[in-house]
Amino acid sequence: MSESVAQGHETAETLHGFPVVNSLGQKVLLVDRASYVQVLKKLADDSFDMCVDLTAVDYLLMPNRTVAAGITPERYELVVNLLSMTRRERLRVRVQVPESDATMPSLFDLHPGTEAMEREVFDMFGITFEGHPDMTRILMPEDWDGHPLRKDYEVGRIPVQFKGAPA
Repeated sequence: MSESVAQGHETAETLHGFPVVNSLGQKVLLVDRASYVQVLKKLADDSFDMCVDLTAVDYLLMPNRTVAAGITPERYELVVNLLSMTRRERLRVRVQVPESDATMPSLFDLHPGTEAMEREVFDMFGITFEGHPDMTRILMPEDWDGHPLRKDYEVGRIPVQFKGAPA
């Protein structure tokens, strides 16, 4: 298996028709957006029935990175970490999400525990999950402008006055 997904090394191993690579000792399944929910359902049937984490990465500053042969890198990447208690295995699933259409189908019906995780990804990155029961902000106020974990988010300063400090 390959040393790193970022280096673009691939193996002949596939799972449900998609490449599996090794990243830091963990299997990583690289799935396309159109097959995302279907593959996650198959993985649940294969006993990867617990979604431990769902998050995203903004690769704005790395547009030409190598992912794997046949996979076009996009600005965003959705990362889902699954666990099989019966097999005592973990599996990471990575999906490329284009900036021009930052939407993904929700996993809520398959993994209800993703409800808060998907809201956090929406709040911090602006990726919308279709079919989510409550696609609202979870960390920032509802009227907050922007998504703080995007690489192009303008960081502002809020002055803080400490007791005894000169004004």
